[in-house]
Amino acid sequence: MNKKLLELSTGEQLPVGDWITISQADIDMFAKATNDHQWIHVDPERCEKESPFATTIAHGYLTVTLMPNSLYQSIQADPVYKSLLNYGVDKIRFIEPVRVNDKIRFVSTLLKTEQKSSGKLFYFETTAEIEGRNKPAMKGVFLTLLVGAA
Repeated sequence: MNKKLLELSTGEQLPVGDWITISQADIDMFAKATNDHQWIHVDPERCEKESPFATTIAHGYLTVTLMPNSLYQSIQADPVYKSLLNYGVDKIRFIEPVRVNDKIRFVSTLLKTEQKSSGKLFYFETTAEIEGRNKPAMKGVFLTLLVGAA
């Protein structure tokens, strides 16, 4: 069963999220939203001929933006503290490209917490795994603020 954030212990891993398939439509929508239309992301025909991956790859930040939803699926809503805010990302690294139609999922472990005047800040070491590959797509420390929590 998923826990509330305040019930987590340092070093505890959250339940692993579901696999998410990254489609060309997802990549194209992200390209449109960010105005990043580099051919390695949006031109399958050119990638087949010129890319070392022989296919399009997702933007690294597309992977990053999918992490919060995975977090929300791994914890219970807290009826006392209703506002959960993305607070930032530390030490993010893109290790392995996510190719079109790859499946990724997030594995997060609570590193530490810190009391802020606005609430409790949670630091999650997070890895984006790629199904069938040894190297992860991304590693980073994601910060989440539970507003009002002490």
